[in-house]
Amino acid sequence: MRNRFDMQLETLNRQLIHMGELCEIAINRATKALEKGSMEEAREVREADEEIDQMEKDIERLCLKLLLQQQPVARDLRQISAALKMITDMERIGDQAADIAEIIISENKSEAMDIPMIVKMSEAAGKMVRDSVTAYVEKDLELSRRVMNADDEVDEMFEENKNHLIHFIADQKGDQGREAIDLIMVAKYLERIGDHATNIAEWVEFSITGIHKESKV
Repeated sequence: MRNRFDMQLETLNRQLIHMGELCEIAINRATKALEKGSMEEAREVREADEEIDQMEKDIERLCLKLLLQQQPVARDLRQISAALKMITDMERIGDQAADIAEIIISENKSEAMDIPMIVKMSEAAGKMVRDSVTAYVEKDLELSRRVMNADDEVDEMFEENKNHLIHFIADQKGDQGREAIDLIMVAKYLERIGDHATNIAEWVEFSITGIHKESKV
């Protein structure tokens, strides 16, 4: 019975890794779509978001099956409960990436943009997502805490981007000013992705220690 349970937990880990990879792909594609002015890549982000939504449902079903059939206790129970919380944040990360893509599609942006600060922020947020899922699978408490600390860096990047773009808007008129407003929205979505990755890391900490930073479980 335990061997079967361990195999199901391994399946859960693989599915979480895949869902995390899809989130990172969606973030990267959304940024690339913005950078290159690519409608095709923007639409691919929406497709990735749909797959992420389906993964959430699949993992939720597996977690509920494990809870009902195996009735886990202690660390096993925390691991499954944390997974249920994590997939909610991962689904929202997919939504945020799709929101970035929607800016490109709705505004019909087809010109490449020089956005190194946004790209840097996107890479940092994507790494937070990847590391938070890795921390869960490998039960790496130190890595989960590094993810939490990295959120401060993403927040600082958001403020830097926002302030830069606000000053740019003040000096511009017409389309360039509107593009800068869109980029502020993109930066905000990336900042939220960092927040969701932090939430995941906090649930990783709970799965390992039994203590959750916010709820004090």
